[in-house]
Amino acid sequence: MNSVLRLSVVIPVLNEVENLRALVEEVQDALDGMSYELILVDDGSQDGSFELMEELAGDDQQIKLIRFRRNFGQTAAMSAGFDVATGEVIVPMDADLQNDPRDIPRLLEKIESGFDVVSGWRRDRKDTFLSRRLPSILANLLISRMTGVHLRDYGCTLKAYRRDVLQGVNLYGELHRFVPALASMVGATVTELPVNHRARRFGTSKYGIGRTSRVILDLILVKFLLSYGTRPMQLFGKWGLRTFGLSLGFGFMTLYMKFFSDLSINRNPLFMLTVFLLYIGVLLLVLGLLAEIVTRTYYESQGKTTYTVRETRNLH
Repeated sequence: MNSVLRLSVVIPVLNEVENLRALVEEVQDALDGMSYELILVDDGSQDGSFELMEELAGDDQQIKLIRFRRNFGQTAAMSAGFDVATGEVIVPMDADLQNDPRDIPRLLEKIESGFDVVSGWRRDRKDTFLSRRLPSILANLLISRMTGVHLRDYGCTLKAYRRDVLQGVNLYGELHRFVPALASMVGATVTELPVNHRARRFGTSKYGIGRTSRVILDLILVKFLLSYGTRPMQLFGKWGLRTFGLSLGFGFMTLYMKFFSDLSINRNPLFMLTVFLLYIGVLLLVLGLLAEIVTRTYYESQGKTTYTVRETRNLH
């Protein structure tokens, strides 16, 4: 392994005081001799986790701490760690000791072979089947199908990212699990690697099936960003024109019934459907125009481009 590789390990922490000491020791053992920083983000813990984090950091400059004023969620904690990370490669992982730090060097080897994102795959997952593994299997199939980035385990926090592919990725809601798909938007190459998964020894899981609705809503957002993030009019305009077409069709049917079946327009339910679809069509087109304005304002006001460049040569 290249000893000059700069690595940032980002770990969100929420009430994991029983696991923290062993976690830090395992990370230090696994990365012994490497150039790295360990970023612990306290997401509003109430069990003394941050006090233990301060003790573990001590005078060790490799351990960096971030403390939130309250609980903002795993995505926010991960985003905060990404923002301060200085490593060329960033590896997030859970604080519950279920991820194995000894897998980190294997992820780095895969990164060094040319990939931008290496996603951990908990092939032998140590969780209950009905409440954790089955929903995860279904979610992974759905996410892979909708995003086009096929991974067996989107929910595994243990992943490795080249730092440059994360610079254009902003995280909100529950989007941390979709980072590989979001990274693919900027042309990142994504692969998967089997990793060790261990049963939880201390504490209780902070995340369960109750997050399903939020994940589904974020998946819809990710699908929109992947397909229409820079051209929203193509989505809203397309459906607006289709609705207009239906409106015209029902309108002609209404007129046909009026002149050939002597059915009064004001007694024909198709007339109300025509008006309703016409209104929806106009609304979708206006929504598309507004989305285009917002999109252009977003990119132009911040000097962002709608493309990403992997490398250049002989430009200067």
